[in-house]
Amino acid sequence: MCGIVGYTGKDDAVSVLTSGLKRLEYRGYDSSGIAVNNENKITMVKASGEINNLVEKLGEKTIVGCAGIGHTRWATHGAPTDINAHPHLSNSGRFAIVHNGIIENYIELKEELAGKGFNFESETDTEVVVHLLEYYYEGDVRKALMKTVSRLEGSYALGVVCSEFPKSVFAAKLGSPLIIGVGVGENFFASDVTALISKTKNIIYIEDGEFAEITPDEIDVFDCTGKSVKKSVSRVVWDIEAAEKGGYEHFMLKEIMEQPKALKSTIEPNIKDNKIHFEGLEPLGEKIKDINKIIITACGSAYHAGYVGKFVIEELCRISVEVDLASELRYRNPIIDEKTLVVVISQSGETADTIAAMKECKERGATVLSVVNVVGSTIAKLSDYVIYTWAGPEIAVATSKGYTTQLAVMNMLALWLGDHLNKIEETEYNELIEAIRSIPERAQRSLDLNAQMADFVKNYSHYDSVFYIGRNIDYAICMEGSLKLKEISYVHSEAYAAGELKHGTIALVDENSLVVAPCCQESLFDKMMSNIKEVKARGANVLAVALENNHKIYEEADNVISIPETHPMFVSVAEIIPLQLFSYYIAKEKGCNIDKPKNLAKSVTVE
Repeated sequence: MCGIVGYTGKDDAVSVLTSGLKRLEYRGYDSSGIAVNNENKITMVKASGEINNLVEKLGEKTIVGCAGIGHTRWATHGAPTDINAHPHLSNSGRFAIVHNGIIENYIELKEELAGKGFNFESETDTEVVVHLLEYYYEGDVRKALMKTVSRLEGSYALGVVCSEFPKSVFAAKLGSPLIIGVGVGENFFASDVTALISKTKNIIYIEDGEFAEITPDEIDVFDCTGKSVKKSVSRVVWDIEAAEKGGYEHFMLKEIMEQPKALKSTIEPNIKDNKIHFEGLEPLGEKIKDINKIIITACGSAYHAGYVGKFVIEELCRISVEVDLASELRYRNPIIDEKTLVVVISQSGETADTIAAMKECKERGATVLSVVNVVGSTIAKLSDYVIYTWAGPEIAVATSKGYTTQLAVMNMLALWLGDHLNKIEETEYNELIEAIRSIPERAQRSLDLNAQMADFVKNYSHYDSVFYIGRNIDYAICMEGSLKLKEISYVHSEAYAAGELKHGTIALVDENSLVVAPCCQESLFDKMMSNIKEVKARGANVLAVALENNHKIYEEADNVISIPETHPMFVSVAEIIPLQLFSYYIAKEKGCNIDKPKNLAKSVTVE
């Protein structure tokens, strides 16, 4: 969840670290801090709240140094205070560390270290790590770090500075993201490439159980025995503009507007000779006929993308598909074997619950196919097969283009599976491939049709509770639309299968209720009209989402959001875009911190 960054080189470490932290703030913004090694003395500054609070504090001090570490926190253990903020300093002042992850056995370690005379200042689990380093240190930081992590249970990406090694920064990784940036006369580490992209596009991916000692001119990666590990350097394909607002007020609005381009980047490389072609999936295509069940597992918005995938795959492939929350799948006894295909969806590729669920499925013999955005992520590496969404960097905590590119992949995957299972006639296949090709253009049309959303939502910003109702794919879109509203505007919102209203939920509907009703499945339109009549009879205001040439919807709905005519199988992308805009402008009306909603972080790397 948290963001970490490290630097050693020729420049002022404070400016490099604070710049990196600003780009990582979407990973956590409860507090932040830096520690800089200056002439064999570590100077540390920390502040609760957003990065700007840290910058203000730094402006009051003179801190000079060319090596240091930084951290922006999403609080787990202990309140978001200055004391609990990272970095944490050892009692002697020799070591400072930053940490992303959770140390599960910190209570036992804390009791042990307190018994040895170490003093603890914070409520965090992280502080035990810096005191362990001090305890094991005998002049060799590498050995002390290796001994320290051997005692840790849980997950971590660690950044370390030692006052006795003024040009070095150290790092270690297990279960949390960590990369190294390669420069000229300077080197870096961070939890995300966005922190480094203004400085370098050359990246080394660190594996679980590996360590690194980084100086301005050398990067040495080593394993738990201290043996050096040869690493290759990868090149990041996007540039700094992709991680900046580009004139938009918020990253979220920029990323909503980028969706047609992102969808084109997702779809076009995977269509060759008028067929869906996923690079590297040929062996899966040969064994797919032996698969008798598909399980899709994910968390949050990725789970909602999986739910859309269920409807499309079952329709085109006639194979049973289950959609399971990863946080639930990992703790039950699922019926999974070597004839099960598990599709794992995660934007970051580092979602802790999803990784755990994935490992459980692999242990039971399942074939795992992942859909991720981040190359070199944990989920991508652990999967048997990978499809990348190529959405580019997504900075806003609430996903938009990350989600719609997942939808595009699920649509393409359904068509690919149906083709390999011989379930789709050639004429239908050609029709469907053209419909998929048109998704980016349909997304742009959906944006154009709703260009006045900022004014439109002023009629709805006073509602304290909103219900989303829909059927089939529309219901899956309701779940995501409702989540978006909750995430960034803090308005209570729930999504329901429309047919379930009369089984209890309608008791909550009255004249103070807003009901959002997507009605984009033409075969179910009459059913939805009946559901709209039911809620209107209880006094609700109904805002429908319908195809732009549907005039009948106006007979019952109080107002209508229009989307372009689209193949009903692939309507999900065009349908969710105006609901993203709706949530965005409601949040703006309420003065919410849209890019950084309270209590949330972008990448959920802890349980």
